Amino acid sequence: MNSPNPHQSTAPLQRWQKEFIEFAIHKDVLQFGDFTLKSGRQSPYFFNAGKFDDGQSQQLLGEIYARTLIESGIEFDSLFGPAYKGIPLATSTVIALNSGHHRNVPFTFNRKEAKAHGEGGQLVGAPLSGRVILVDDVITAGTAIRETLSILENHPDAQLVAAVVLIDRQEKLQGSALSAIQALERDYGLSILPAIRLDQIMAYIAEDTRYSEYLPKMAAYRAEHGID
Repeated sequence: MNSPNPHQSTAPLQRWQKEFIEFAIHKDVLQFGDFTLKSGRQSPYFFNAGKFDDGQSQQLLGEIYARTLIESGIEFDSLFGPAYKGIPLATSTVIALNSGHHRNVPFTFNRKEAKAHGEGGQLVGAPLSGRVILVDDVITAGTAIRETLSILENHPDAQLVAAVVLIDRQEKLQGSALSAIQALERDYGLSILPAIRLDQIMAYIAEDTRYSEYLPKMAAYRAEHGID
């Protein structure tokens, strides 16, 4: 049996995913080099979603999230954007769902602290009900999921069914054979939908001579830390 190609994606890159990777490189969101991660690992690439910092970026991100959701086939009724990073992402996504997919979807976000005046409360936007999708940039420790589930305890008509994020690093957690996404899916019984995965990024740069020099280090990193 032939060994699998370490940078062969399990799903072909679609045009919108290629455009997303190209834009991430252009915005210096996706960087190549030597980076120390929070885990202490030395990574040959880094993904800094904070650099999606203008109107063009937010429009593109909304379209990326909307397409990821639609193509997943998961049924949903509303979006939830956890404070603070999830708020503009959920906003951009419902706009993209309406303009590009003819779906007018309600959304809700939370405040870090409950408001004691005016309309009051912790939540802003539509009432939470039905099948809810969490929208965030990345999910690693599951903090946003736990906080959202805690909020939904007070809304028995709402159920968190999935989370949509930008990237799956496909990287094992320290001391585990599972990635962060796999562990969270196991622990919380919901789907986590990444717009792009590391193997797809590697497939992209393998075909682009501007970035293919970074592929050997990325392949070595994935061989050492990647999930099967």
